[in-house]
Amino acid sequence: MNLPEIPQVTIVVVPRERFSYTQESLTSVYKHTTYPFKLIYVDVNSPAHIRDYLAEQAKQKQFQLIRTEKYLSPNCARNIGLREVTSKYVVFLDNDVVLTPGWLEALVECAETTGATVVSPLTCQGTPVHAEVHCAGGETGVKVEIKGETTRRKIVEKIYLQGKRVEDVQPQLKREETGLAEFHCVLVRTEIFQQIGLLDEKLLSTKEHVDLCMLVTAAGGTIYLEPESIVTYVPGPPLEWTDLHYYMLRWSDRWEFSSLKHLLEKWNLSEDEYFQNRYKRLGSRRHMTIVHPFARKFPVGHFGFRVVSKILRLLDRVLNRWITTW
Repeated sequence: MNLPEIPQVTIVVVPRERFSYTQESLTSVYKHTTYPFKLIYVDVNSPAHIRDYLAEQAKQKQFQLIRTEKYLSPNCARNIGLREVTSKYVVFLDNDVVLTPGWLEALVECAETTGATVVSPLTCQGTPVHAEVHCAGGETGVKVEIKGETTRRKIVEKIYLQGKRVEDVQPQLKREETGLAEFHCVLVRTEIFQQIGLLDEKLLSTKEHVDLCMLVTAAGGTIYLEPESIVTYVPGPPLEWTDLHYYMLRWSDRWEFSSLKHLLEKWNLSEDEYFQNRYKRLGSRRHMTIVHPFARKFPVGHFGFRVVSKILRLLDRVLNRWITTW
């Protein structure tokens, strides 16, 4: 591929849920990206040591650093970066993602060859990195069901091959049109935002990718999977105390419930079992990553663990409501 003299790609990095993986992720960008790019880093009130690290790196590497002194949702942060983008393509990248050599060349080559509006890499999850699939494309949309005089509009969301080992599925993967891409890492043709507008900031913590994919499809755009580009997002509990407040806000009951309600109303969806199950699971991410690991520290046996977990979940809900009023 001939490399352009002026970067055709702007990478916009935003926090996903924590700050403690910032250095590993940013190091990966500069280590594995040889295709010309501009970088815009949106720092949403990171703790002092991360703030200082980013300021130093911005000076050394000459990237654009935009900092806010308050926490923002990912889509709000993405829009701050997006407003600064003048290149043909924008890549949205979360701050807990590590990359592989050639990742960006493969995404751009796919977009140039196919005319794709959105291109997703093969996105992996966890450690060891690049070993387990998180998303290899999928489906999004609205399914209309008519029974007698009743019409139901049901959300469609399906992720392909999640949890499969990369080495087991890689031989069958190929570049192809798909219906789903996620914001961990995604390349988007910038001009599409002239049709669909900026990212929806009322989607605070969940289903932002579903909304984007449905908007792109409705506007006549296409979404492709490019498995030659491999990235990994590294989820985890908040590793430092300075992660905790943002993590609790990012996965707060209020943010998630508000996001689901907005998605429901925006796309005129039926409040069916999909939404009812999501309402019941509010706080489940905090429970898995914070409450349950903490409860296991108590030597109380299996029954005691269940009791302690229940008490901690009640405390978590109270604490979470308090935190989200800050």
